[in-house]
Amino acid sequence: MRPLDVVPEPLAQLPWKVILLTLMIGGFGLMMLYSAAGGSVRPWVIPQGIRLIVFLVGAMVMSRIREQVWSMGALPAYVGLVVLLILVELLGAVRGGSQRWLDLGPIRLQPSELMKPCIVLAMAKFYDMLPPNETRRYASLVPAAVLIGVPAVLVMLQPDLGTALMICASGATVMFLAGVPLRLFIGGALAFAIAAPLAVNFLLHDYQRDRVLIFLDPESDPLGAGYHISQSKIAIGSGGIFGKGYLNGTQSHLDYLPEGQTDFAFATMAEEWGLVGGCLLILAFFLVIGWGINVALRARSRFGQLAAAGLASTIFFYVAINLAMVMGLAPVVGIPLPLFSYGGSAQMTVLMCLGILMSIDRNNRKSPRL
Repeated sequence: MRPLDVVPEPLAQLPWKVILLTLMIGGFGLMMLYSAAGGSVRPWVIPQGIRLIVFLVGAMVMSRIREQVWSMGALPAYVGLVVLLILVELLGAVRGGSQRWLDLGPIRLQPSELMKPCIVLAMAKFYDMLPPNETRRYASLVPAAVLIGVPAVLVMLQPDLGTALMICASGATVMFLAGVPLRLFIGGALAFAIAAPLAVNFLLHDYQRDRVLIFLDPESDPLGAGYHISQSKIAIGSGGIFGKGYLNGTQSHLDYLPEGQTDFAFATMAEEWGLVGGCLLILAFFLVIGWGINVALRARSRFGQLAAAGLASTIFFYVAINLAMVMGLAPVVGIPLPLFSYGGSAQMTVLMCLGILMSIDRNNRKSPRL
């Protein structure tokens, strides 16, 4: 009898290489949280490790759900989350100057995080229902724009610029993959470039405007609004090729680097592990994203193709925006490095994406190609 013969079929069907890769990224993140806490498992390592195991088990359970269930539930879930976002505006709890959470007894829910994978599923379902010859017509753009715009505006009101941008980016990615003409994206980019100065001056909050201006001129206020970016660059640069060594970082241990356990966890890691550690971490993320793209390429249905590609792009946007932010290549918008930074929201969202991707991958192996 082979060893694999005694493994239950549901477990044997899981993509264990990706699961182990996810555990490696999460485990490396726990090591960084241990270092950021000065060599202690409190206050970050224990809750982060528990969440990692719970959410990963949840992703494995989600992998057993049929793709048809995600397809049928996409639009109802979208409507439900829009209602919750409206309730956040009316009844939401305020933390750190932002109104993003609903208090549901022992649970504090952030609907905007759940909207990140949900907008992908809703857009994939919309284009799955739309006849292919209608995709390139202007009339089909209005419903798609409404699907993206409503939650994006509600999230901007919280205010949460980073999440709103991710909702728009993930939705636009599904539109592009569905076959919407490229000229429309070029026109939209030009319109955004024209409207951006007006938005910065009249729509953004003061702290958001300061982040954009500091991004354009990071040295104008190195001890004020530009402090985060300046210290992050110092931490990354001081790590060199091989880093200062584990537990030997100075920027985070001496509290020069703000949020070294959350948004700027990559800078904490790069100081201790250097360019080599940073490149290996980025490679691990891109192996996970590449697997998601392969799931999309093997998908048996239009919904599966669009949903898998959109979910893989959501993980990519998390990683790309955070890395650009900590390196000073983008404004600080509060997007953590998923599975690595401390916090449960991004961890939950990314593992939900992986759970749905595993579900689509399982459907690919079981269903005949149409």
